[in-house]
Amino acid sequence: MARTRLEKKTLRLPLLAMRGMVLFPKMVLHFDVGRDKSIYALNEAMNGDRIIFLSAQRDIRDEDPAVEDIYTTGVVAEIKQIIKSPNHLRVLVEGIYRARALEFTEQEPFYEVMAEEYPLKSQKGVSGNMIDALMRTLKDLFQEYSMMAPRMSKDLVFHAVASDDPVFLSEYIASNLPIHVDDKQMVLEESSVAKRLRDLIQILEEENEILSLEQEIHEKVRSQIDTNQREYYLREQMKAISSELGDAESAGEETNDYHRRIDELNLGGEAAEKLHKEAERLIKMPWNSHEAGVVRAYLDTCLELPWNKFTKDKIDIQKAKARLDKDHYGLEKVKERILEQMAVRSLVPDLKGQIICLAGPPGVGKTSIAKSIAASMGRKYVRISLGGVRDESDVRGHRKTYIGSMPGRIINAIKLAGSANPLMLLDEVDKLGHDFRGDPSAALLEVLDSEQNGAFRDHYIEVPFDLSRVLFIATANDLSTVPAPLLDRMEVIPVTSYTREEKAQIARRYLVPKQLKKHGLTAKKCQITQKAVYALIDRYTRESGVRGLEREIASLCRKSAKRLVAKESDSVKISELNIVEFLGAHRYKKDILAVSEEPGLVNGLAWTSVGGEMLQIEVAILEGSGKLELTGSLGDVMKESAHAAISYIRTCTEKYGVEKNFYKTRDIHIHVPEGAVPKDGPSAGIAICTAVVSALAGIPVRADIAMTGEMSLRGRVLAIGGLREKTMAAYRNRITTVIIPEENLPDLEELDSVVKESIRFVPASNIKTVLDTALTRKFRPLPILTEEPAQAPPLEYKEEAEPQELAIRS
Repeated sequence: MARTRLEKKTLRLPLLAMRGMVLFPKMVLHFDVGRDKSIYALNEAMNGDRIIFLSAQRDIRDEDPAVEDIYTTGVVAEIKQIIKSPNHLRVLVEGIYRARALEFTEQEPFYEVMAEEYPLKSQKGVSGNMIDALMRTLKDLFQEYSMMAPRMSKDLVFHAVASDDPVFLSEYIASNLPIHVDDKQMVLEESSVAKRLRDLIQILEEENEILSLEQEIHEKVRSQIDTNQREYYLREQMKAISSELGDAESAGEETNDYHRRIDELNLGGEAAEKLHKEAERLIKMPWNSHEAGVVRAYLDTCLELPWNKFTKDKIDIQKAKARLDKDHYGLEKVKERILEQMAVRSLVPDLKGQIICLAGPPGVGKTSIAKSIAASMGRKYVRISLGGVRDESDVRGHRKTYIGSMPGRIINAIKLAGSANPLMLLDEVDKLGHDFRGDPSAALLEVLDSEQNGAFRDHYIEVPFDLSRVLFIATANDLSTVPAPLLDRMEVIPVTSYTREEKAQIARRYLVPKQLKKHGLTAKKCQITQKAVYALIDRYTRESGVRGLEREIASLCRKSAKRLVAKESDSVKISELNIVEFLGAHRYKKDILAVSEEPGLVNGLAWTSVGGEMLQIEVAILEGSGKLELTGSLGDVMKESAHAAISYIRTCTEKYGVEKNFYKTRDIHIHVPEGAVPKDGPSAGIAICTAVVSALAGIPVRADIAMTGEMSLRGRVLAIGGLREKTMAAYRNRITTVIIPEENLPDLEELDSVVKESIRFVPASNIKTVLDTALTRKFRPLPILTEEPAQAPPLEYKEEAEPQELAIRS
């Protein structure tokens, strides 16, 4: 059906009759449409310019209103959105301007009207002060209504109060008030702004009066039930029931018992007052109520704490040293630091603020060291495992109002220890997590702060508890994951990985006797030779600690017990020759070590998380255009060391018989075997430089020399770390000379005596010292490889190596 524009502000529009709703100009409204005429009217509007005339029907019960049942004054609106559902349409419209229907031009299949714009009357002649007074009165009444009306949005009140437009104010309030449709239609039809405001004021006064009466009625109904009398009546009934059951005096006796136990603790101050108050509450509660159970659990937990119970420190430095030496082999620096701590405590018994963190790889004895310290000092030992703890309440506890609440791990550990000054081990402090429930590491800040832990408040006990006398020892594997504020409160003592000799001694002194006893064997029935222990360390385990070694010894004991029980032999002797019969083929091979001296082949040293390793570096020179090829899963730092070495060699080509333009005419290939193992770090710098010089000049490198050190672009040799583990790897591979940076000379004191006796150390401050020591200086030009290289004699190796799943840091 065509829509024509007859004159200005007059349109032929489809009409939609609304039930129980009135739309105002510039207002947005959602409503559902399900009647056929309404749906046809919407379709007609959507086929055109989405403009429709909306007017309310007089009786909301009328399913099909006639023309006379529809108000002629309505609003011309724009359809913003239509959402289809199985039974109806969801329509979103926005009012544009007020209009009135001049005539109904169509009635089937939908109503169509001639709609004429119906503007408000001009406000000329109306006093501005009068309008302001009416608006102010209307806003006050609307605010009063919002305070009494349930679920009235604060945003509605804010927009109404903030408006200075009387037209918008009248339409906005009328649109959002839950008043009758006839009242809203009356406001819409009124053309005088002042009259509109007066009508709304009258409507709001009536609504406020009704709401006030409703509240008074509600309060009168509630006041009819006296809560105090009801509780008194029920309590008297409970007393009568308890009297019949013979429990009349139990509540009073229980409360008196709690008061007596609280007084015996001699707490004083806030703690005693809090506990006495909770005991008084108990007598006023029904004996079997949930609240009484919560109070009893709280009082029992608080009274079980060792408030004034302390163990006396028995510090004897000589006995403590003997105990530590008996329980642990090696770890001299750690023992020395612990003995220093104990000596200071013997001089200052009330010393506070010293919290130790033992940091090192797994299996090196951090937890057992804490046990030995507690035994040496005569303190109770308690351990808290923090691995995987994510909830702050695990440390501080839960509020006692929650069902199943309990104290945190700190207070619970104090209760288990039975002493207010135990040695508390915070194990795996680097494994703490955090999520939406809080950050447990932040809760530990107060625990480990000597200025604050004197009055530590657990969420459950709610009274201060003194933790200043507790000796805290933390352990960690990776300090990088420990938050900086927490790390700042601890003194870190590094616990390094065990060397090969230390593992052998630990196995001989501790692990073998322990496992023999555990499996019901004796040294005569099952004999494990020292060389078999070395074979276990070198061929079947690769770790920083000794846990894997102990498991392998246990496996040998089990297999020996099986042979003895089966009467296959009267005794079992395990040596390096027959250990394969018990544990199978070797899991790890020895490091590659070339016997003959070859140009371009250097023995480097590397540090890994499980100890030191030999790291051979191979260099090949090929005819080419100056390309540098680096293979072997090398990291960025190691690649940069290779580039620095090439740049340095270009400055000293004549000295070592190297072709001056080698970087233009030769391709250099640097390879580090075990290509599946990632390798990185700067300490292979001098080894790479030596290998490249040796290959370019054709001068072999001594096979009995190994080296480690970072090299600068000027040829300076810089300090490195992990010297203890690297030199142990050199000793294990029968290296006789090791080149180290001169700056690492003080670190030689930390080396094992057997290593220092067997290896000659050459300190180097520049690369010249390294080359003079490592190269044989027998000039023999290395033949340039072509597309068909000549057959080269094979290198002699002690043993072929297999790839190892280790991340090597040179």
